[in-house]
Amino acid sequence: MPKVIAAFNMTLDGFCDHTSIDGNEEMHQLYADLINQAGALLYGRITYQLMEYWIPIAKQPTGDKATDAFAAAIDKAPKIVFSTTLKELGWDSAKLAVKSLKEEVLDLKQNTGKDIYVCSPSLIVELTNLQLIDEYQLCVHPVIVGNGLPLFKNISQKINLKLEKTEMLGFGAVVLYYQNVKDNNVDN
Repeated sequence: MPKVIAAFNMTLDGFCDHTSIDGNEEMHQLYADLINQAGALLYGRITYQLMEYWIPIAKQPTGDKATDAFAAAIDKAPKIVFSTTLKELGWDSAKLAVKSLKEEVLDLKQNTGKDIYVCSPSLIVELTNLQLIDEYQLCVHPVIVGNGLPLFKNISQKINLKLEKTEMLGFGAVVLYYQNVKDNNVDN
């Protein structure tokens, strides 16, 4: 069965602010590879609108291999957007959610053969509280910003995780791959 994966970039001090994190070739290639394997990308309105930055790059590539690969991957990936204010979406591969987040995720798990990536902080928190996240893939960047939006704001209960692997990126970021231990018993 496909996994629901929270995949996000964050600062060393736990904030998720795309303006504080510098994109580079290695990071773009990492996420292009992940997105190419995705059955769906789930976005809230704010993150979705930030990602629309990639629409013109997908249409007119820059010549940078990793940047263009990421733009192409995100352009074609199926996207579901959770918003009560958006009426139109800029991507043909995006659709507005018609069900609740929980219903959409459970339906995707039953009807797609690929993993579902949760790409917005608010959705990560909501699905964490619903115990529907199977894996957390957190790319921790070597930057301290001191303030911003904490990634795990408003979590209602303790969540035990088991570290499955780490990946060190050449520019100093570390990707941490954690499995959710849903019965709250971590086997060491």
